[in-house]
Amino acid sequence: MDKLLLQFDKITLDEMSGIRLMNRIDTKFVTTMPMLKTLLGMAQGEYMAQEIEGERNMRYQTTYFDTRDFEMYYAHQHGHAGRQKLRFRTYVSSQLQFMEVKTKNNHGRTKKKRMKVTDMSLQDEEKLKFVIQHLRYEPETLIPAIQNSFDRITLVNKARTERLTIDTNLQFHNLVTNVHRHMGPLVIVELKRDGLCYSPVLEMLRQLRIFPHGFSKYCMGSALTNDGLRVNRFKPKLIDVRKIIESAE
Repeated sequence: MDKLLLQFDKITLDEMSGIRLMNRIDTKFVTTMPMLKTLLGMAQGEYMAQEIEGERNMRYQTTYFDTRDFEMYYAHQHGHAGRQKLRFRTYVSSQLQFMEVKTKNNHGRTKKKRMKVTDMSLQDEEKLKFVIQHLRYEPETLIPAIQNSFDRITLVNKARTERLTIDTNLQFHNLVTNVHRHMGPLVIVELKRDGLCYSPVLEMLRQLRIFPHGFSKYCMGSALTNDGLRVNRFKPKLIDVRKIIESAE
């Protein structure tokens, strides 16, 4: 994987600052490690790889909060407009940490608000103010629900109109049930663009027969590690994920 990534032109974090896409359209795809290697080979001429302090494949750790009744999980499962997530994301190499609120509207656009933090406590005044301002749920009802970790590659098209994130080595640890799950060869690809601008990777994905497939790390991870949650509408996706993993074994 590292050899493939080194064949991409690089883009630095400073150069990435103008491609934040905080109000964007996200399209997700689910595939496997063998297919990812083929995709990276196809994408070298059209994309640059983000590099930070010599690293192009960086470790992330995320902790999601929800209410004790898992209202955010069920709002996503039922497809409610304006559904939200609260998470703390840590960039493992740099130990930078952010608290983020993500809101998805009924037009499929995702808006993200975030602030830099040093811990995940919701008790201090600054974090409470942020949560009250951006989240519809009362802070006192929120608990840490699930943690995930993964390695992330970030590609940027040479026109600088989109970002492509590629997550591998995905693991879930449920903070309520204490169940751990490693997703093996599963790969999550997410295309992030502001509007329906031309995307070189979409044709590559079509050629490889990798089609859009929703995959919420919070919801899928929760469904896979907490037997007490209803999975109803997630069942087809869970079956698809199992088949995708089996196809690479």
